[in-house]
Amino acid sequence: MRVPQLKHRLALRWMHWLNFPLLGLMLWSGLLIYWANDVYAITLGGHRFHFFPHWIYQHLHLHYRLAEGMAVHFTLMWPFVLNGIAYLCFTGFSGEWRELIPNRQSWLGAVRVLLHELHLSKKPLPQAKFNAAQRIAYSTIILCGAASVLTGLAIYKPTQLAWLTRLLGGYQAARAEHFILAMIYVVFFVVHVAQVAKAGWNNFRAMVSGYAWAERETAP
Repeated sequence: MRVPQLKHRLALRWMHWLNFPLLGLMLWSGLLIYWANDVYAITLGGHRFHFFPHWIYQHLHLHYRLAEGMAVHFTLMWPFVLNGIAYLCFTGFSGEWRELIPNRQSWLGAVRVLLHELHLSKKPLPQAKFNAAQRIAYSTIILCGAASVLTGLAIYKPTQLAWLTRLLGGYQAARAEHFILAMIYVVFFVVHVAQVAKAGWNNFRAMVSGYAWAERETAP
């Protein structure tokens, strides 16, 4: 018998869906800023290739919008930070962190999940809200969020926060670290969406309504 089962609380769903457009707009506004100084390039055989091809900027209409990009980026930084703090507080006080933080078995468990995903192992995975690989990935992306805030502040206020900028290796290093973190978000987003699509409608519905359908044994 299939019955609805609460999987994600309302607060977590709100913070999750609020973070989605915030992060998307921050990546977009970050591209507006990056276009003004395309400093990160790839050099192969003496030839220099820009990290983002010029056609990307043309297709997304990103030309000559530096002031707009900075205004949007710095404005959205604050709700992004507040949403992150709210998420950390909620998971801490509600006890949700117990299902999220990796434990000593998570690293070996993540290998088993990978083998299962690659169809190299048919051994069923343990039933849990988050598997070992998800625990590691979600906890890592939270740390990346905190690192983005710190590197962003170091770039935003390099004089007022000179101690932070020095701690991160200097202005150029902090900017490179901020850029690398943005690329990590893009990779995480692609993999995350692919995994959600693979998990099916029931998993997606749980992140919208909070409830997923689960099998419950009935008495004979």
